Amino acid sequence: MAEELVPIFNIQNYLNSFGKQIVAEAKLNLQMAEKGGGELDSSIDFEVFRTDYGISIAFKMADYGTFVDKGVSGNEKIQSFTEWTGMRKSSPYKYTTKQPPVSILELWVKKKGLKGRKSLIKHRKGSDKKKKIKGAGQFITHKSFAFAIAKTIQRKGIKSLSFFQQPFGLGMQTFSSDFLSALKDDILGSLPTKKK
Repeated sequence: MAEELVPIFNIQNYLNSFGKQIVAEAKLNLQMAEKGGGELDSSIDFEVFRTDYGISIAFKMADYGTFVDKGVSGNEKIQSFTEWTGMRKSSPYKYTTKQPPVSILELWVKKKGLKGRKSLIKHRKGSDKKKKIKGAGQFITHKSFAFAIAKTIQRKGIKSLSFFQQPFGLGMQTFSSDFLSALKDDILGSLPTKKK
C-alpha cells in the first residue's frame, strides 16, 4: 500500500455524508414511486474504503435495481431514463425474444392480491366482431394473469424511475467544491504548527 502523505479524516467524513445523502434520497424516491420498503429498498447502501491511491466510495444495490433505475425497453417500445448528468438516454436493457419469468410475476400477483379477468374485448375480424366472447369478465388464474403481464412487459418494457440517477446527479453538482474544501482542511490539518 502506498505511503499515506496526508491524513484523510475530513475527506472520509465528507464521503460518508455524501453516501448517506444519496442513499437516503434514492430510498425516498422509491417510496414516492410506491416501490419502497422491499428488498431493493433495503439493499441500497454505500461503502467508503481506502485504496492504493487514497480513498473511494462505492454504491451498491440488488442486481435488478439497475433495471428499475434505468428502465428496460420492450420489443415494441423504447424506454429511456435521465442519466445523473441530466442527459436523457435510451435504456441499455431490452426485452427481445424472452419475457420476464411468469413464475416470479405469479408470486408478485398473489402477494399483491391482484385478480385478472378475461377480456371483454377481443381482436376479431369481419363477421366475428359481433360474436359474444365466451366467459368475458370472469376471473382468470394467477398464472394466466401473470402470463398476460409478462407479455405486456415484453412488448412495452419497464419505465425508468431514475431513483438513483437523480439524487446522484444532484449530489455531483456540489461534489467537486465540497470535496476540495474537505481536502484543503485535511492538508491544512497535516501541516506542522509553528512553535513560538
